[in-house]
Amino acid sequence: MLTVSVKWQKELFPKVEIDTSQPPYVFKCQLHDLTGVPPERQKIMVKGGLLKDDANWATLGVKEGQKLMMMGTADEIVKTPEKDPVFMEDLPEEEQVVAMGHTAGLFNLGNTCYMNSTVQCLHSVPELKSALVSYPSQKSNDLDHTSHMLTSATRELFNELDKSVKPVAPMQFWMVLRKKYPQFGQLHNGVYMQQDAEECWTQLLYTLSQSLRSPNFSENPDTIKALFGIQLGSRVHCQESGEESSETESVYSLKCHISQEVNHLHEGLKHGLKSELEKASPSLGRSAIYLKESCINALPRYLTVQFVRFFWKRESNQKAKILRKVDYPLQLDVYDFCSDDLRKKLEAPRQILRDEEGKKAGLKAKEKTSGSKDNDVKMTDVEGPSNESGESSKATSKEGGPTDKESHLTGIYDLVAVLTHKGRSADSGHYVAWVKQESGKWIEFDDDNPIPQREEDITKLSGGGDWHMAYICMYKARTVPM
Repeated sequence: MLTVSVKWQKELFPKVEIDTSQPPYVFKCQLHDLTGVPPERQKIMVKGGLLKDDANWATLGVKEGQKLMMMGTADEIVKTPEKDPVFMEDLPEEEQVVAMGHTAGLFNLGNTCYMNSTVQCLHSVPELKSALVSYPSQKSNDLDHTSHMLTSATRELFNELDKSVKPVAPMQFWMVLRKKYPQFGQLHNGVYMQQDAEECWTQLLYTLSQSLRSPNFSENPDTIKALFGIQLGSRVHCQESGEESSETESVYSLKCHISQEVNHLHEGLKHGLKSELEKASPSLGRSAIYLKESCINALPRYLTVQFVRFFWKRESNQKAKILRKVDYPLQLDVYDFCSDDLRKKLEAPRQILRDEEGKKAGLKAKEKTSGSKDNDVKMTDVEGPSNESGESSKATSKEGGPTDKESHLTGIYDLVAVLTHKGRSADSGHYVAWVKQESGKWIEFDDDNPIPQREEDITKLSGGGDWHMAYICMYKARTVPM
């Protein structure tokens, strides 16, 4: 790694890092982020002439602290035309994409699809973006430097994605991610290795949970916990000794365990909340088998589910992948997995939601089915998926104005993002993000290539072959005002 300064026009950029294990094109992507000059327009003077995209750093003679000269014109900043309102159908295609809430793709910097897909999924959470906007530039005393840098890089990357239609090179974010978590910088034959998207997701959320919890900049001191945290209560029981204990823990995802008996997400989650563990028994004076049964004590705004598809295969001494097909719904109801206390809290909001759905279906609240055509609908049908986009309900008065009512969780969630893995090995293959836009339309983010998709095709990513299969699903809570 070299550090140089770059002179462009009247500006000097000090301490620009060069990763000499990567081709000069990656360095040009960094300069694109700094200057706005696209790589194809950059003319950088080095020993022997102009710097080529595929040149070998070892033969260029670039030294630590060297000053490099760059020429090239930046992209023009498009100004908003002062014209009368224009219908979206009359806008150019790129402006239509922006108007519909479609954001930019991310360049693959060398086996970084795991990172790109993670970023695209989390970028779809508006509350997380709002918390990052409020994040201060100055590091707090109780936060380590690399966590601050990664949080700042996340904020800047999210901001760049929101403002750009063209693909973004996440160079700064990638460099800081590797500094914070060196495992993402592992090399094999001089090339950065493919990594686990779930590990990237978990580590990034953990860092944000540390940096976004300070009361100095946020109304909610536990932002990440409120958005993604799931509180579990567990009963640990040993049948052999009769010992029993209870414990609580906070996690950021539910696990869908996959076996021959699991065909649906609901079944996998049920298996994931039960486990056997071996530990020392005080009464027996030796190790014994304990059964751990968990239930949900508190729910988040965004519920993350991980399909446990990878496991360590001792025979081959490597990670193997479970290809079994496991169906998942567009709407997930986790009421059955909740504790008795939480179920009681959910009952009133769920009744309000049923009443609302009943009105949409042409029913009167709590009215029993009768012989009339309008009312010949069962309540179980009303509880099915809504035709709405799944956005949180806003409290409104009879006149349509806002009220002071708070939104309450119902235990029902709508699918808003899917992170998939294609391939048979955990250490290879390809990760892609499938994200629901505010317009209700789905976009497949295959690195720098966003592709519109139909909603009915999203649930087909359930596995069973070599096609993309769901690895992480993110659901958004359906709420009601009370």
